[in-house]
Amino acid sequence: MGFSRWLNRTVGFIVFFILDILDFLLCFTYKTLDFFFESEWKPCYCCPPPEAKPTAVGGTRGGKMIVSERSGDYSKVVSLTRTKIHLDEISDSLYSRPSLHTKLTKLVKCFKKDAVECYDESKKRLPSAKKTLLTVNSTVVEKLQRTPRWSDCHCTFCTSWLSSSNHSLFVNVQQPKDNKAQENVVFIHGFLSSSTFWTETLFPNFSESAKSSYRFLAVDLLGYGKSPKPNDSLYTLKEHLEMIERSVISQFRLKTFHVVAHSLGCILALALAVKHPGAIKSLTLLAPPYYSVPKGVQGTQYVMRKVAPKEVWPPMAFGASVASWYEHISRTVSLVLCKNHHLLEFLTRLLTRNRMRTYLIEGFLCHTHNASWHTLHNIIFGSGSKVEAYLDHIRDNVDCDVTVFHGGRDELIPVECSYGVKRKVPRARIHVVPDKDHITIVVGRQKEFARELELIWRRSTTPQSHSIN
Repeated sequence: MGFSRWLNRTVGFIVFFILDILDFLLCFTYKTLDFFFESEWKPCYCCPPPEAKPTAVGGTRGGKMIVSERSGDYSKVVSLTRTKIHLDEISDSLYSRPSLHTKLTKLVKCFKKDAVECYDESKKRLPSAKKTLLTVNSTVVEKLQRTPRWSDCHCTFCTSWLSSSNHSLFVNVQQPKDNKAQENVVFIHGFLSSSTFWTETLFPNFSESAKSSYRFLAVDLLGYGKSPKPNDSLYTLKEHLEMIERSVISQFRLKTFHVVAHSLGCILALALAVKHPGAIKSLTLLAPPYYSVPKGVQGTQYVMRKVAPKEVWPPMAFGASVASWYEHISRTVSLVLCKNHHLLEFLTRLLTRNRMRTYLIEGFLCHTHNASWHTLHNIIFGSGSKVEAYLDHIRDNVDCDVTVFHGGRDELIPVECSYGVKRKVPRARIHVVPDKDHITIVVGRQKEFARELELIWRRSTTPQSHSIN
């Protein structure tokens, strides 16, 4: 190990130890503030989930009941309402993040367990039947709140979804003037972004021929941009997919469509292709976060440590680590930045004399901490063991063109992830763009990338050699 690597780990150990303490203190700070502003003690993911019990008795809150079962990389969550039953999975990484708080909590639990006899000796002798162990997840129950939190932004832009009755995702649509599009293209943005990532870069740069032939649909994912940001959502893969299906595929009656996805959006694009194999005409992935999980390794933890390695350098890795490992520090960042995004946009325009467009700031800051925290863990980390199965299914059962773009200088998602996609789907075309990173793979080369996309779409309409045999 070189000196620079040793220095990075040594400094990282000190920095993250300090952050452990800070997050520990912020935990109690936010509990107090939540009680002051919302008259309730709000639980968090610092403490490990309650141990499973044979009884499946749930408490109700807001008309819902939550029951959970821990299994492998996930906790299966069942929520009941008056009209339907939700069955979903939340990532194990939400709870299994070793920190000062979790270690202290475990120590206290061990002390209590030694001090109090938990089971009657006579009961131990009774033969035990094999049961499914379910328990109420109090953290999930408390998160079933619809009104914005006091720490979230309450501006008209961020809360515009509350005035809508259908609560569908916001979709920015550009179509031919005669409304006779021959084909559809769905754009899915990445983490901490919005539809403006596409509408401000690619949409103005498509050729007139493309604008007259395609209907472009750029969606704001659940919790981002102008889309709903419900606090009763756990922002799981199932929820994201159902919202895209309802707000885009069903709403616009899409029978076939191309998909262009960036970063986190690639996972959703792959899941859509698996669920709608006959509808996908082409699949274009930018910086897909695919990490091949070794056998016998817990997928959620493996992917989390790959994306957020708890290192101070490069800065992108440090930022990802803080966002992934520290629930309360990341909430503080969200409180300072997201709640004041209008001020930051104004200052940016003032300092740059309106020379810099602020659409990236809008995408980066117009979300809630609840949305970003759960999406990060339940989609990127929680899908770690699923993406490989998605790629296998696409290779064998989905007959569409697969193209992958990756920036050669991407410090967040390494280029190896795209090469991994190529190994799983041999027909996939890989384009590594030198000197471009996670954002500049599109921003700054939008004209060139628009031409590349048009070529992919034209190619997919003609007989191809991408056989799935």
